[in-house]
Amino acid sequence: MKKSSTLFSALSLSFFLISGVYAQNEAVSKLSPKAPADAAATSPAKAVTVENIETDVAEALTLIESNHIAGKKLDYNELFKSSIESMLHTLDPHSNYFDAKEFEQFRTDQSSKYFGIGATIGDLSDSKGKVQATFIKATFENAPAHRAGLRYGDKIIEVNGTSMLGKSFSEVRTFLRGPRGTVAKLVVEKYGTGKRETVDIVRDAVAQPSIAEAYIIRPGVGYIAMTGGFNQTTYSEFAVAMQNLKQQGMQQLILDLRNNGGGLVSQAYRVANTFLGRGQTIFTQKGRYEGTAETYRAENSSPENVPMVLLVNRNSASASEILAGALQDHDRALIVGENTFGKGLVQNPFVLEYGSMLLLTIAKYETPSGRLIQRDYSDGNLYNYYTNGGTLNEETNKSESKPQQGDATKTDTGRSVYGGAGITPDVQVKPQTITAEKARFQQKLSNPIFAFVLDLTYGRIKGFENYKVDRPISFEYDIKAQDYPITDALYQNFKKYAVDKYGFTPAQIEREKEFVERFLRTEIVTAAYGSTTSFQVFNEYDDQLKRAIELLPQARQLALEGAKANASKQKSALK
Repeated sequence: MKKSSTLFSALSLSFFLISGVYAQNEAVSKLSPKAPADAAATSPAKAVTVENIETDVAEALTLIESNHIAGKKLDYNELFKSSIESMLHTLDPHSNYFDAKEFEQFRTDQSSKYFGIGATIGDLSDSKGKVQATFIKATFENAPAHRAGLRYGDKIIEVNGTSMLGKSFSEVRTFLRGPRGTVAKLVVEKYGTGKRETVDIVRDAVAQPSIAEAYIIRPGVGYIAMTGGFNQTTYSEFAVAMQNLKQQGMQQLILDLRNNGGGLVSQAYRVANTFLGRGQTIFTQKGRYEGTAETYRAENSSPENVPMVLLVNRNSASASEILAGALQDHDRALIVGENTFGKGLVQNPFVLEYGSMLLLTIAKYETPSGRLIQRDYSDGNLYNYYTNGGTLNEETNKSESKPQQGDATKTDTGRSVYGGAGITPDVQVKPQTITAEKARFQQKLSNPIFAFVLDLTYGRIKGFENYKVDRPISFEYDIKAQDYPITDALYQNFKKYAVDKYGFTPAQIEREKEFVERFLRTEIVTAAYGSTTSFQVFNEYDDQLKRAIELLPQARQLALEGAKANASKQKSALK
């Protein structure tokens, strides 16, 4: 049992870390010779100890190997991984175990990059729904695919000798990614000429920025989509975005944290520090020992005073909630959208042998007013915890606030806020939703839209030659109303195309006219300016974002009141 005992030592070590993260040396010293396997049977009433558990797990594994129907084909990594994860999830929902491969991916994600060719890809299906091929949709600036000259509409025929025809984009993506410095030999077919070319692309680091887009969305109004998590580059990206927007005349700000699942709290602290003055609390961390706490305060002697709205939703979590809570408690930003997720637990990584890692909860966060962010997880039901009792829970689709939970605390101006269930927005705005049936139908429409835009951007649609994109992507461009408008003539041309080529009825297309117009323009903008800039098209149809812009005067007034309250506190403190 040499293989299993080796892996068992990793499981033992992980248990010791859990039972005493602040006393690791003491715990490791308990690795004394194992007690006899029948010790538990002879002393059924003795206290549970680490040694007992180690013995029981080892005996159980031996029995599995000897007697289970699949005992000779055990996946030891998966067996121990599931054992450790089950153990951790009895403690809390966010402590986790990463095997060596997952740990490496975790570190890559934290660095805001991955290794590959740096391209957005998408597949195209025929009228029967069968995938025909995967195409390049966009490349990223200075990425290997961009340097190699790949363009919108390049059909991926092969990767390193393996045919990609008929494979979905998710399958093709696995062939394109790989270790830095390795070669991806692509055979692509140029859509404009039909000619095939072989391109050798050396995989390299490709940025996964925290900020998906930053631009002037209305005169004087800056918009920053900080939707990619809080990673090692978040604050530096944010500082550059702020500087660029101010140079373009930004006087008010929308900071979008929707779907930002969190990450490095140090980065959230630095963003909050941009807007809060020296001495103002950003968050408090309370550790495992009762009576101990560490408070993190702003250190900025000249904070930004631009009025701002912070957009959040139920997928805004962890570091996003710390940032939102700090700005709300100090009345520095108007929080708009939906209740956030409610994750206020602090995880710390502990590296194990064999390149694996435990991510253990070691503390809780509190907002400046003293409220807890963390939602209740006492019933131990992970499904209920992550879905709020089910993904179709009616409560999640209501525009009203959830019932307030926890004790009330006060913001700087005396407004009541509540803990125990994430951050409740100052103004609730219901998200746009569609039925599952409608979503499936729209997914079917994406194929004729993609196929039509391929012909359109290569000048094959008669009468619309001005939509031809005969140049590489122009990066760092903010779209204007006159850029590739979806006129009625163009819409009617697409409708005929979808009816003739894909068998849709005119009535079906008419019912989805807004969707069609939005995605037609998105595809064209992707071909011309890249996938990042194409998000600007979606923002034109975003009701939550429109409402956030409307609420900027209220955000301005709140910021003024918050500044007065803070000045009054500072004055009192000097007396």
